[in-house]
Amino acid sequence: MQHYLECVSWIERLHRLFLDVVKAELDALRVRDINNVQSLILYSIAGNEISVGELTQRGYFLGSNVSYNLKKMVEAGYLEQERSPHDRRSVRVRLTEKGHGFWETLDAVFQRHVGLLAEVELTGEGLAAVCESLQRLEKFWNLARTCVPRPPEPLVGRPVSTEEAHTYFHAPRRVAATY
Repeated sequence: MQHYLECVSWIERLHRLFLDVVKAELDALRVRDINNVQSLILYSIAGNEISVGELTQRGYFLGSNVSYNLKKMVEAGYLEQERSPHDRRSVRVRLTEKGHGFWETLDAVFQRHVGLLAEVELTGEGLAAVCESLQRLEKFWNLARTCVPRPPEPLVGRPVSTEEAHTYFHAPRRVAATY
């Protein structure tokens, strides 16, 4: 239990820290018309033409935030968007020339980061092992969110028996067996 919660805490902390690192890089480059989150969205688009839905799925960015951030990047000239001729509700985005240039700048920044990993004794193999563990955790969380047992009535505000707690707060044993 301790390692699980510690891992969750590390994931949250590292996510915030990485956003701070990207912001510091943008500040050093004196880039003011795009923020750190928008930069990561732009980087994940790369050379593709992609729908907002695909982008949300691929990067696990929150839907409403993606739409807002895409709008801001279109206004700043990093992206262009086009409605699908087959489905007027679907919008596809792609990088503009300015967006491609900024993508290359971000790629150079991330390449520099990779070059500095040896200074903290992080190897490609070590990162691969971390990625493998994180991918397994992602699989677990995707499965866990679909397997959460639902109590017949709210359990908040009343005493919960040990049996109820076990039934509604313990993951089914089959979850662990799928890995």
